[in-house]
Amino acid sequence: MSEQQPESNGPDDRDETFEVFERIVAEESDRDPDLAVIEAGSRTLRAQAGPPQGEPVPAQPVDPEVARALQEVEQELSTRWGETKLEPSVTRIAALMDVLGEPQRAYPSIHVTGTNGKTSTARMIEALLNAFELRTGRYTSPHVQSVTERISLDGAPITAERFVETYYDIKPYVEMVDASEEFRLSFFEVLTGMAYAAFADAPVDAAVVEVGMGGTWDATNVIDASVAVITPISLDHTDRLGATPGEIAGEKGGIIKQDATVILAQQPVDAAQVLLKKAVEVDATVAREGMEFGVVSREVAVGGQMLTLRGVGGEYDGIFLPLYGAHMAHNAAVALAAVEAFFGVGAQQSRELDLETVRRAFASVTSPGRMEVVRRSPTVVLDAAHNPAGAQVTAEAVTEAFGFSRLIGVMAASEGKDVKGVLEAFEPIFAEIVVTENSSHRAMSADELAAVAVEVFGPDRVQVEPRLDDALEAAITLAEEEAEYGGAGVLVTGSVITVGEARLLLKRG
Repeated sequence: MSEQQPESNGPDDRDETFEVFERIVAEESDRDPDLAVIEAGSRTLRAQAGPPQGEPVPAQPVDPEVARALQEVEQELSTRWGETKLEPSVTRIAALMDVLGEPQRAYPSIHVTGTNGKTSTARMIEALLNAFELRTGRYTSPHVQSVTERISLDGAPITAERFVETYYDIKPYVEMVDASEEFRLSFFEVLTGMAYAAFADAPVDAAVVEVGMGGTWDATNVIDASVAVITPISLDHTDRLGATPGEIAGEKGGIIKQDATVILAQQPVDAAQVLLKKAVEVDATVAREGMEFGVVSREVAVGGQMLTLRGVGGEYDGIFLPLYGAHMAHNAAVALAAVEAFFGVGAQQSRELDLETVRRAFASVTSPGRMEVVRRSPTVVLDAAHNPAGAQVTAEAVTEAFGFSRLIGVMAASEGKDVKGVLEAFEPIFAEIVVTENSSHRAMSADELAAVAVEVFGPDRVQVEPRLDDALEAAITLAEEEAEYGGAGVLVTGSVITVGEARLLLKRG
């Protein structure tokens, strides 16, 4: 290990570090961490950077009283159903909105669903709206390190103080609903209520809302969003959403409301058919990637990529996006089309948005835990890929952006995921892999993951380290072997919890 390795003065110091992040992720015990060619349509949408972003992952509160109050709120939330236990209904969240005075109707909204790319797309939409001087609220999940990340105002997570205040403001109403319903409100439902209340209290000019899972019965689906965004659909959460992209699209299409505008990323054919049929049923206007909008060109650049995007109102060139991978370019095209639709471009007006403002917005985008470089020498990249489709685009992005001479993988995953599919996607680019486990009670054991990894990589390319800090150290050592220090790298992946804990251990945020 070089002197640039994660700081550790011995076992006591390392245990101290683990105590810190174990406390931070304590509330995670029940949440799902992996929450993740359209050819025809109905009516089509065709001409019918903002202020600097705040720190994307907030540090823990410095004030011990605030830290204690936040921990108490997290402990109360942890007594509720986690995000892996669902009773598919919006009955409880609708009841909460009713007693709160329907805060979700106090502002227009953009609703984002899909399998992969939701959070990054939501962040890009937010950056664009901020750049056009709108006050925004953004609700995304899951979080990387702090629960406060889920609720953002003006591009930055709300403070711990405001998070605590918002919780106690709505707590009496939450308890009223708890008493009147068969089941108590869940962890995610309470957080959703907090987000909608915080946005109304701010107040915001627009809300960008990412679904937790699915769409039809997701707790966020009590808004009537004028713009529905559907990122690429692939297989994930098949036990709850369906066994095929088409079946999953049936659930996700539930966010498409009457007379809304639908922004569709490229989809599998069966998913596209289902979504377009839903759009016809509710007389929604559709804009399809590859038809009404899309990526015209992209070139790898230092720190990201240069793009030319075609929106529904015109072409936007010279856009620098400080994120890696073709998938991020496609997310940018989707985000741009969504904001054009929000402003009426293509429906009420035919001209494009101000180019310099669009450029400034995209240049400000961050997406923690998604192709994020957290250290150099050797380069360590974090990416929360947790299903085969996500792993495939991450593998392609890493190969394109970095060209490592030797890449070592670190992976910890959750039970119930298609880990073999994920491992197969990464096998061509990993020289070796270190399998480990994160702190979640849903984590697949390192030994169980290793057994699958050996099937894919062979025994000589797999190393097992049950502790994540040991896994990071082992991977960095492997990356530095054989005098390939300058061209070596480490990719940490498998789940959002894994990435969040690695980020904390590597002294980010």
